[in-house]
Amino acid sequence: MARGLPVAHSASATWEGWRRQGAAYAFLLPWLIGFLGLTLGPSLASLYLSFTDYDLVRTPYWVGADNYVRIATSDPRFRSALEVTFFYVALAVPLKLAFALLVAVALNKGLRGLTLFRAIFYLPSLLGGSAAIAVMWRQLFSADGLLNKFLKLFGYDPPSWISTPDYAIYTLIALSVWQFGSPMIVFLAGLRNIPADMYEAASLDGASPARQFFRITLPLLTPIVFFNAVVQTIDAFKAFTPAFIVSDGTGGPVDATLFYTLYLYQEAFVNFRMGYASALGWVLVAIVAIFTALSFASSKFWVHYDD
Repeated sequence: MARGLPVAHSASATWEGWRRQGAAYAFLLPWLIGFLGLTLGPSLASLYLSFTDYDLVRTPYWVGADNYVRIATSDPRFRSALEVTFFYVALAVPLKLAFALLVAVALNKGLRGLTLFRAIFYLPSLLGGSAAIAVMWRQLFSADGLLNKFLKLFGYDPPSWISTPDYAIYTLIALSVWQFGSPMIVFLAGLRNIPADMYEAASLDGASPARQFFRITLPLLTPIVFFNAVVQTIDAFKAFTPAFIVSDGTGGPVDATLFYTLYLYQEAFVNFRMGYASALGWVLVAIVAIFTALSFASSKFWVHYDD
């Protein structure tokens, strides 16, 4: 009997361990179902479809790398969409981060009613991706929109901003900058973590506010700047709703607002080239991954951590 006790105890401990693991997996099960059914499964399916000719009606026909070859060699609209998207990312992200940091610095000065202002400034980030805001933006910059009515009061004859190829993309950039609330909140949290005695010491040494900003604030905020830059760059590459609403789904005028995601949508749900659209999607994944990898590789030269 004495010899059997350790075996019984071991079996009991094993059963208890399995019971606890089973409970943990039971709690994880909804997430696992969602991940496998809504993320991993569709991703693998789209990867397979990117090597096929598929139009939602016929059975997918394997064509190998033909879709990717067409993207690289004989699709002028792909290049147009890429140019528009790169231009949008290159302007919208820095302007948005700069404006968010400027507002965060102002709010960090002990402004009265900080909670109210923080909520007001954050509100566009909550609503900016919605179709309603995009519709409002289209009305604001249309030929008879509120902006043009205001300018006409001063004798100007402004164009229709969203219908003119030279200006249409800038209305979408302005919409992106207007949604500065999310990075502003992150910047504000970072500013609150900078010790006040560093500014006091700099003031005693005669450092001006501008010098304090570039010598103290900005270097200590570089991890926050890096985080916001990566997140906002990824979001900019994924932008879809503003371009779709403002251009009525066409990417016009003259493809001036043809975001990459909008072109992908047109190929998938207008032209019903699902296989080609899947290939476009995976090319976008590769582009975003490359930009993110380059950002992390460059961070060691300009991002400064406490250690």
